Amino acid sequence: MQLLIIGSLDGQVGAASQIAMSRGAKVAHVDTVNAALEVLRSGQGADLVMIDVKFDVKALVDSLTAERISIPVVACGIGTDAGAAVRAIRAGAKEYIPLPPDAELIAAVLSAVTEESHALIYRDPVMGQVLRMAEQVAPSDASILISGESGTGKELVARFVHRKSRRTSKRFVAVNCAAIPENLLESELFGHEKGAFTGAVARRLGKFEEANGGTLLLDEVSEMDVRLQAKLLRALQEKEIDRVGGNAPVKVDVRIIATSNRTLEEEVRKGTFREDLLFRLNVVNLRLPSLRERPLDIDALASHFIKKYSELNGLPNRPLADAAKRILQSHVWRGNVRELENTMHRAVLLASGNDIGPEAILLSNAQPAYDHAGTVANSAAVAASAAASGATKALVGRTVADVERDLIIDTLQHCLGNRTHAANILGISIRTLRNKLRQYIDEGIPVPPAGEAERPAL
Repeated sequence: MQLLIIGSLDGQVGAASQIAMSRGAKVAHVDTVNAALEVLRSGQGADLVMIDVKFDVKALVDSLTAERISIPVVACGIGTDAGAAVRAIRAGAKEYIPLPPDAELIAAVLSAVTEESHALIYRDPVMGQVLRMAEQVAPSDASILISGESGTGKELVARFVHRKSRRTSKRFVAVNCAAIPENLLESELFGHEKGAFTGAVARRLGKFEEANGGTLLLDEVSEMDVRLQAKLLRALQEKEIDRVGGNAPVKVDVRIIATSNRTLEEEVRKGTFREDLLFRLNVVNLRLPSLRERPLDIDALASHFIKKYSELNGLPNRPLADAAKRILQSHVWRGNVRELENTMHRAVLLASGNDIGPEAILLSNAQPAYDHAGTVANSAAVAASAAASGATKALVGRTVADVERDLIIDTLQHCLGNRTHAANILGISIRTLRNKLRQYIDEGIPVPPAGEAERPAL
C-alpha cells in the first residue's frame, strides 16, 4: 500500500513511518497540506493519508471532499492530547494514532485500509476453474470483462489478475462507474485542467493517468453514459486520453479490467451500451458463478468471516454448529458472498455458548426456525430447511421459463390475485409482473383474476 505522511519526519512521526515501511508500505512525505493535495492531484496517489494533528485536519478533509479525492485520513499526535484526538475525529479523520507509535496499532490500521480480505477463499471446483483461467490470461495485456451477479467478488478477481500480471509492481486503480454522477465521471477518468468547470480549482490527473503502467478497473461499466462510452472507446483504441479542458492528448499505458452485473449483450440490444466498446472490453470474459453454483465454498467462506469478525470485535472464534451449516447450505443467497459475509458478521455478534448455533443465523427474507433459547420453534420449518437443498432436484428437466411461470401463478393465487402483494413477494416490479401475466394470457394459460381493489389494472 502507499502511505502519504503530512508532517515532520523527526521524532515520533518518523518512527511511525519506519514501522509502516517495515510492514510493507511505500511511504511518501510532504511538509504541508497544500503539498499533499498537489501530490494527490498529480496522480501519484495514496491508499492512506497520515497527518500530524499540528496541521489543519479539517482543511485537508474538506479539500479532499470538494475535489472528490476519496482517500481515508488518519491523524496522529502526542497520546496525552485527548482534545486534539477529538478535534481530529470530528474533522473527519477515520482514526487517531497516539504517539509514540505502537507497532501493532500501525499494523492494524494499515491492515484495515488495505483490507486483507482481498485474499480469495474458495474450495469449489467451479470457482477454481474460473481462477485458473484468470491466472492463465493475467500475464497478457488483454482487456478482461468480469461478469456476474452483485456480491460474487468481481473486484477481488480483478485484483487477483493484477497481482498475477506483469504490472503487479505498478498501481491498481478502481473507479466505480455507478457511484459517480454522470457529469463528473469524465473528469474522474480523464482528469481536468484548472478552471475547466466550476469547482476545478487546480489541474487534477484522472484515473487513467493515475494507473499509468498498471491496471485500471472500471467497476460496473454498464452504468456509464453512452456518450462517455465513445470517449472511453477512443482512449482504449488510441491509448491516449484528453483531460477535460485540455488542449493536447496524453499518452497512457493501462491494462483495462471491466466488471458488470448485467448482460452487456442485452444492454447492446437495448441501445444502452456500445457494441464496439463491448468488443474492445470483452477480449477475455470471466464469468463468476453465484454462491448458489459453488456450494462447497459456503462453509469455507463462513469460517473465514467468523474468524475475521471475531477478531475484529474481540470475541471468541466459535465453530459453526451443524444445524447452522444446514441453514446456510439451504439458503438462496441472492446477495451472494456479500450477503453471506453480513450474515456471519451478525452471527458472530449474536452467538452465545460454545458454538454458533442456528438461533444466531438471521437470513434476509427468512424467518428463523429457532426461538431465542435455541430450541426448535417450528419442527415443520426445520424439516423444510433441511430438505431445501434437495428440493431443487425436482426441478431438473424443466425449463427456467416453466418454473418461473408456475412460481408467479402460485404466488398470485397465494395473494388472492393481488398483483402488488405478489410482485413484492417475488421481488419484481408490478410492471414486470403485469407484462408476464399478459404473456401467459396470450399463450392461453389460465391466470388468477385480480383482487377486487386491483381489477382495473389488468
